[in-house]
Amino acid sequence: MDKILEAVVTSSYPASVKQGLVRRVLEAARQPLEREQCLALLALGTRLYVGGADELPRRVGCQLLHVAGRHHPDVFAEFFSARRVLRLLQGGAGPPGPRALACVQLGLQLLPEGPAADEVFALLRREVLRTVCERPGPAVCAQVARLLARHPRCVPEGPHRLLFCQQLVRCLGRFRCPAEGEEGAVEFLEQAQQVSGLLAQLWRAQPAAILPCLKELFAVISCTEEEPPSSALASVVQHLPLELMDGVVRNLSNDDSVTDSQMLTAISRMIDWVSWPLGKNIDKWIIALLKGLAAVKKFSILIEVSLAKIEKVFSKLLYPIVRGAALSVLKYMLLTFQHSHEAFHLLLPHIPTMVASLVKEDSNSGTSCLEQLAELVHCMVFRFPGFPDLYEPVMEAIKDLHVPNEDRIKQLLGQDAWTSQKSELAGFYPRLMAKSDTGKIGLINLGNTCYVNSILQALFMASDFRHCVLRLTENNSQPLMTKLQWLFAFLEHSQRPAISPENFLSASWTPWFSPGTQQDCSEYLKYLLDRLHEEEKTGTRICQKLKQSSLPSPPEEPPSPSPTSVEKMFGGKIVTRIRCLRCLNVSSREEAFTDLSLAFPPTERCRRRRLGSVMLPAEDIGGREPPASSQAQVPSRVGPRRQRKHCVTGDAPTSVLDVEGLGRQGPGGPSRGEEKVEREEQAEDQQVLVERTQEEEEEEEKEKEEEEEKAEKEKEAETTKEKEEDSPGPGTHRGASASTPAGEGSRSVLDLVNYFLCPERLTAENRYYCEPCASLQDAEKAVELSQGPRYLILTLLRFSFDLRTMRRRKILDDVSIPLLLRLPLAGGRGQAYDLCSVVVHSGVSSESGHYYCYAREGAARPAPLPGAADRPEPENQWYLFNDTRVSFSSFESVSNVTSFFPKDTAYVLFYRQRPGEGPEAEPGSPRGRAEPTLHKDLMEAISKDNILYLQVSRPKASELIPGWRASLHSSRLGWDTPLSLTLSCRDRTGGLYRQSPLLQRSRRSGITSCLFTLVLSVRRSTPGFCGGRSRLPGVPGDHAAQNLLPYAFDSPLLSQGRYQNT
Repeated sequence: MDKILEAVVTSSYPASVKQGLVRRVLEAARQPLEREQCLALLALGTRLYVGGADELPRRVGCQLLHVAGRHHPDVFAEFFSARRVLRLLQGGAGPPGPRALACVQLGLQLLPEGPAADEVFALLRREVLRTVCERPGPAVCAQVARLLARHPRCVPEGPHRLLFCQQLVRCLGRFRCPAEGEEGAVEFLEQAQQVSGLLAQLWRAQPAAILPCLKELFAVISCTEEEPPSSALASVVQHLPLELMDGVVRNLSNDDSVTDSQMLTAISRMIDWVSWPLGKNIDKWIIALLKGLAAVKKFSILIEVSLAKIEKVFSKLLYPIVRGAALSVLKYMLLTFQHSHEAFHLLLPHIPTMVASLVKEDSNSGTSCLEQLAELVHCMVFRFPGFPDLYEPVMEAIKDLHVPNEDRIKQLLGQDAWTSQKSELAGFYPRLMAKSDTGKIGLINLGNTCYVNSILQALFMASDFRHCVLRLTENNSQPLMTKLQWLFAFLEHSQRPAISPENFLSASWTPWFSPGTQQDCSEYLKYLLDRLHEEEKTGTRICQKLKQSSLPSPPEEPPSPSPTSVEKMFGGKIVTRIRCLRCLNVSSREEAFTDLSLAFPPTERCRRRRLGSVMLPAEDIGGREPPASSQAQVPSRVGPRRQRKHCVTGDAPTSVLDVEGLGRQGPGGPSRGEEKVEREEQAEDQQVLVERTQEEEEEEEKEKEEEEEKAEKEKEAETTKEKEEDSPGPGTHRGASASTPAGEGSRSVLDLVNYFLCPERLTAENRYYCEPCASLQDAEKAVELSQGPRYLILTLLRFSFDLRTMRRRKILDDVSIPLLLRLPLAGGRGQAYDLCSVVVHSGVSSESGHYYCYAREGAARPAPLPGAADRPEPENQWYLFNDTRVSFSSFESVSNVTSFFPKDTAYVLFYRQRPGEGPEAEPGSPRGRAEPTLHKDLMEAISKDNILYLQVSRPKASELIPGWRASLHSSRLGWDTPLSLTLSCRDRTGGLYRQSPLLQRSRRSGITSCLFTLVLSVRRSTPGFCGGRSRLPGVPGDHAAQNLLPYAFDSPLLSQGRYQNT
């Protein structure tokens, strides 16, 4: 019968014919059979079931075993012995196949109870342990799991059970998906779930095995020598009891035997498990482990794993099946990584794409994720302000989503931050920063010291002031100015990406400031300039007294004190006149100032006449009729809050609106001026100059205001549609836009200057004591500038005290900033200023928020050609200084920062006086722009610090430095011995200079980054680096040769061509 059945199964008959014949054989097998015939059928059934080539033989074999087991139990028990089972399991090399295990499982179902069955189960307890120790694949492990789940008597007992569980964990770590495609992936997931389910069943029976299995799991994922384990291990985590989480994490994080490398590897691989689709509680275990590392202050691990894995976690938000776990881990990683913006900035390029995908998905899960992601982005932008160029596309992508209030943001940011203690992370800042491509150096934030950093960068970019500070002699009586000199010198010549201003901050600390809290940068600036001024004045006075005491006879007249550096650079003079409205007596007083504090006028005052000048597009003025009202109209812009303000390119013809106003006369007083409107067109530069003076009678002022308001409304109706202009390309000049928002609260710098200079009525409680009248009288107070400073500092008084809430509040109005500003001076003169720095405050209170600075080189330029005095010069490169980060920027970003980020508002403005217009300038001659020579001690300090930094950050470079020094010392240079030393390599533009053995040596070591050709001549008469027109920064004269070589590596100053010698 067995021969007939085997022949039928292996024949070429149709399947229907085979099934019919097999059915007849099986019916015959249910009848009583001889022992030999039954054993033959069992052997055939086993052979077909285990080795069948397709589904039909395997199904026939299964049916034969079922029939024999049910109808011939005695013969089946004799056939299915321990020896037969052992032969099945060890029939081939390696672990048994899944079909053999399935056959054993089927046999156990049919095997009757008795001694034979006990012997088989005892055998299987040993064999399943041997099988898993041989690291079988997912299919075999899954079959073992099914076998043991169906027959628990096969599970190893005693100490072998723990070993069996640990080996199952090892097997899961070796799993690899055997097939591609959806079906193969689903089968792989099911197999992993079956194995992890068996582990859970064993743990419930023996809870003591959980912790050893967890240790085995950690050993697998923390091993750095083998290939990464399978993500199938994630299926184990879902079965771990959550009540064990705290104890397990605490033991791991405090285990001294676990190295940082192992912990980093383990947590990195656990984060990869976020992609496991069927896992539960994976995010909880990952977050618990991160919290445990933060508790023991292992910040280096947290920083490294966050930066390495945060992008991968973010990418999993695309998949709904793992979105919940990925979002939980992402939120924790971002909200705890608050000492640096780097983790958040890694996600910025991906956020707009992710938002678009979630919007397109249009599901409940996607909508919920989108809302939480938007909230997270707002928190990060709030925590790390000062990057408008980077944040603009992100904020545009989420502009239609809910914006959380500030309390909610602070609540989220204050939950789990492990970086709240700045001192614990001081050592991690340098490793997080990359050197800026701008060549500029950042300043490290020492704990809410961004207000200091922004002011120092603005002062540093004021080139004339920087040069004045750097020229300070070595032996002076100005300790604070000396510290500022050292700080500026390191900012100019250091090789580090950022330096710490700690020494200068401690020396210039404002006594009433609280350490570690946010302060007002304007207040700090005023205090700093006052300190520098008083220190220099005191030192000069002491020096003069010492000189006089050394003279045989004192001079007849003491020398007049010379102006201090602060007075030369920032000092101006303002005249205040108060006129009594009864006797018309005028009292005047001239005062010095270093900055002008501009208050915000009431809304209706914004539509008054404007003083000064601002650049406008030519077509906006050239084709405009002179305004009929007494007000100088400025075009308004209408549009959404996020609409970009367009600027004028340098190639476009420009026009200047120049309006100079005079003070008003009191009632009954004679007219001192007349109103006139003058318009001139010049064919050469298409310049339009409109000058206007205005006088109003006091009793007609209200009527005039009503007329102006009416005219403004009519003008707004005519200009509701603004012309679209092309955005300027990179490197082109952008003029300042005079347009301001047309709604209530519109502001421009001209409005604030106008409000500052316009006459003020002193009445009621503010009446003026008139000496001729000998009583308090109503008066009119007027101010005018008698002398403009070289650097004009304007502080916009954005912080006011709210009597209703009894708190200081911030005025968030957007103020348009002109690139060119012309201020009226006494006598009808005007002074032109170019914008050079803008300090921006981000936040809603002076006690909180963040400061950052836009700046460009505030150096004097050559005097303008005749007829082009008011044209903007070609724009220098703008930079954005945000603590340690320095990036390229543009005036367009300065102009639009508040449009996209309403809490980021310009606060302190630095303007540079145009050459040829101040008393200190020589018309027609450009001011020198070469960096001044530093004194010996300062150069040595910079040189040593640069060498130290190169040795620490670039091991290959540090290996070369001693050898180069030795070769230079061996040349035995004399003071009068000229040395021509040529260093050459490929520069950033691809140009190739002359070759030298020194270059070849550097190239063999892989150092070919910043390259220049330098001819060095060392002579006694010229200390330091001689060559005529410049000197190498930080290289003293007697060590010029040996200290030169560290500067052969990407020095931004050298790469910019600032140091050129022949």
